[in-house]
Amino acid sequence: MDRVINLSERMAGTRFDVAIVGGGIIGLSIGWKLRKRGLSVAVFERDVVGSGATRAATGMLAATAEVEAGEDDLLPLTLASQELWPAFARELEDVSGLSVDYKAEGTMVVALGREEVDRLRFRHDLQKRLGLNTEWLSGSSAREREPGLRPNVSGAILCEQDHQVDARKVAAALAEAFKRAGGVLFENTPVVSLERSGGRITGLSTATETYSAGTVVLAAGAWSPELVPEISLPVRPLRGQSLALRMDPRMPALTHVIWTEQIHMAPKGDNRLIIGATVEERGFDKVNTAGGVFALLEAARRVLPSMEELAIDEIWAGFRPTSLDDAPIFGEAGIDGLVLATGHHRNGILLAPVSARAIEHLILDGRMDGPETGFTFQRFGKNSSRLTGGL
Repeated sequence: MDRVINLSERMAGTRFDVAIVGGGIIGLSIGWKLRKRGLSVAVFERDVVGSGATRAATGMLAATAEVEAGEDDLLPLTLASQELWPAFARELEDVSGLSVDYKAEGTMVVALGREEVDRLRFRHDLQKRLGLNTEWLSGSSAREREPGLRPNVSGAILCEQDHQVDARKVAAALAEAFKRAGGVLFENTPVVSLERSGGRITGLSTATETYSAGTVVLAAGAWSPELVPEISLPVRPLRGQSLALRMDPRMPALTHVIWTEQIHMAPKGDNRLIIGATVEERGFDKVNTAGGVFALLEAARRVLPSMEELAIDEIWAGFRPTSLDDAPIFGEAGIDGLVLATGHHRNGILLAPVSARAIEHLILDGRMDGPETGFTFQRFGKNSSRLTGGL
């Protein structure tokens, strides 16, 4: 613990190769990868690691189930990261000694009634046109796999390659792996400003100390724009309310991740069943509302009647860091010494490995490769109306 607390005075004046603002899954993944490459790295987290969007996330790795019309550019990125996840999870567990609860049972997207089945058929046709490996299931076939589903489930798409992890366990494992690799982790240490000299970012300041860095990586999720007002970073918070029920370990209510048109439900290895999530433009208002919780419970009851008997374990809300086009922002920001890794919207957990790869290559090799090259800040265009629309 000595690397986590009471570090400010001892580390004052230290220069790091890389300072990362944000101790969620994106910042920690980047920090771990860079530290493995030999750079001196510090991660600065305003709260405790994984306490923001990571803690609120369901942990789905659902590149196939989540694909929507108009997201053709995003799909290669999500698929690339999904492919990286099994090896990423194995290495993370080996290095940290902690489980991330990687579950490979797959994801089912279900429909009730004719209208929902028609819309689901359209989604399945889209998946097939995009070359995705999915299987159409009749209602009876879906219920054979998940007997707890309501009898009027009329069809489903089985996405066998869409797996899941426990996002909170991933954050804990990343923090441990990062520290074991020699990274420096500052918790409960908000960054109040970025230091500048000669038009370049040279480090950052907390409430009590200033730290120099060759590169600063901004991975602070929905809070990222606060530190760079001059570039109008198009990222905003999008509130999501979620809850967890406690399943009977002898007879779990579900084994697959289940999607409906309203919600998703994810059974975890600790016998929690996570139900999420609302989508609300409420700024940084983190309250849970009766309407939001009711909507989640009612939508779950439509497909899983047994949930009525399950105890409520936890209710929470979080903030998706959402960009103008609901896609991440990687790379240079037009200010020397600053690198962006933010705006992941609903895909932060899924995109963690590819995000780490993108920033690792940019900092150490001077460039990004692969599908991540299509998601730079420059895609919005200098002085473009896209920079302010909708914020």
